[in-house]
Amino acid sequence: MATDPSSLKARFNSFFRPRILDALQGYNQQRFAKDVGAGLTVGVVALPLAMAFAIASGLKPEAGLFTAIIAGMLISVLGGSRVQIGGPAGAFIVIVYGIVERYGLANLVIATAMSGVLLFAMGVFKMGTLVRFIPISVIIGFTNGIAVLIALSQVKDFLGLQVANLPANFFGMASTLVHALPSFDSIATALSLGSLALIVAWQFGVPRLISNGPWAARLRLVPGSVLALVLATVVVAVWDLPVATIGSKFGGIPSSLPSLVWPAFSWETVRFLFIPATTLAMLGAIESLLCARVADGMIDDRHDPNQELMAQGIANFITPFFGGMPATGTIARTVTNVKGGGNSPIAGMVHALTLLVVMLVAAPLARNIPLATMAAILMFVAWNMGEWSEFVHLRQYRMPYRATLLAVFFLTVVFDLTVAVEVGLVAACITFIYRISSLSRTEALTEADYPALVGLQGQVSAHRLYGALFFGAVKLIEDLQDHLPERTLLLDLKNVIYVDSSGADSLNDLARACDKNRVRLVICGLMHQPLDIAKRCGFVGNVGANNIHPDVATAIQASVGLDHLDAPPAAQHTVKCYKEVFHEHISPPRLQV
Repeated sequence: MATDPSSLKARFNSFFRPRILDALQGYNQQRFAKDVGAGLTVGVVALPLAMAFAIASGLKPEAGLFTAIIAGMLISVLGGSRVQIGGPAGAFIVIVYGIVERYGLANLVIATAMSGVLLFAMGVFKMGTLVRFIPISVIIGFTNGIAVLIALSQVKDFLGLQVANLPANFFGMASTLVHALPSFDSIATALSLGSLALIVAWQFGVPRLISNGPWAARLRLVPGSVLALVLATVVVAVWDLPVATIGSKFGGIPSSLPSLVWPAFSWETVRFLFIPATTLAMLGAIESLLCARVADGMIDDRHDPNQELMAQGIANFITPFFGGMPATGTIARTVTNVKGGGNSPIAGMVHALTLLVVMLVAAPLARNIPLATMAAILMFVAWNMGEWSEFVHLRQYRMPYRATLLAVFFLTVVFDLTVAVEVGLVAACITFIYRISSLSRTEALTEADYPALVGLQGQVSAHRLYGALFFGAVKLIEDLQDHLPERTLLLDLKNVIYVDSSGADSLNDLARACDKNRVRLVICGLMHQPLDIAKRCGFVGNVGANNIHPDVATAIQASVGLDHLDAPPAAQHTVKCYKEVFHEHISPPRLQV
């Protein structure tokens, strides 16, 4: 049987459809001009950041450039956002540095490629929306922790300390820096302080003082980091200052395209890389999708999270084999793109091409870039990266939120990001389970609620359940089971919104306990998901369809043997239709939800 080609194309487009295909519909010369201008601006912004992130990660500066060029191009062409800019990010510095120190550069390539496979799989299995379920307290905690570690790792170059190898862990890093303080370099420190002062001043209003004319908006788009980098490089070259530069430490950057390199690695080591690769994948997914959500709010659009994850996966699988490092969506460059007028993935492609041209043409000029200025740039990035005001506002939140945020922050700084996120997620899950279980409750129905209960104390015990009947709330059913009445137990489940397999088991246990003690169990109000679970797990069969009613009034009437009383015809019809539901085929019990 032949398959319709148009049907196959439609199925493929629903599975893998880069946003560029939609963004280019109605594309014109005016939009192209805006994209080119925004792409050139973002390329200038990305140049110092790409090199700084690579150096801080323990790699050569060209690794950041290769990543910004290759991954930036792939993410723009294949991604699910119109304006997202991909490339190396500060959040990866701590993870990459630790992988390089522990496993070596060859295994960083493998770990990054493995993270790419995981990211692509997350997109294929439509897990893009699940990233949004990570609590904000966990995200803020590890983001602030990473910012602290980035700043600490830059103290060496910021002060010009003589450190041969800086450990990746917090205590080793702090101890090494303290012992190296006597090698403090006043020239490097003055250069880094001057660079940082210029970046901060430019960020907070210097362009407005310089110009209020039509060029003011464009001038403000030029980041202070670029200006500081250029001026510091000129100062070092003209006065021949004795400070560490890219040329003195790395020999400069290549002025040619990277070639495919297949690293030598051991399969015995690869199995230990699953946790680092998973960390890279999760961090990349969180960063890119959070960035895409920020961009959506700025351009009034909605990205495709699963397509974005697949694009990130492809980029992270390909880039490391060409000398790159992990990549993700970057907020600073994406915001610059939007403010610069970028309106399609063409801007991201222009950004990548801009970096390529700069690398091919101006590579020799990079030899005089001082590492002290690169450290100042990363210090400023770390400050902007952290949500420091959240620490000030912690008293406004409940204790579980505060404890989770502080625990993740502390564990990220002192131990490891993977441990911090795992502990944070477990703490957030436990807190959520506790909060939801506390919202689930039972209340006794009194004579004031239903006069038909008058005189039935001790014989009929009526209760109404609220919330979700899940594994964290089964004690509600166990308490009822421990205090059975003499004759009839009536449960109103109208306000139960969800029942899981543990809740279904507890209901079946209650039905068996009632049968053993010759107590009639009457159920009313089962609707939607609880009704479906009750039928599938065998609870309806254990209770009996004649003991299940649509509402409390009908249930009380039946439980005290007053079925002979006349009821309105409409009510009789409702009860009849409701009971017919329970004579359908019932699946075998113990079916899991």
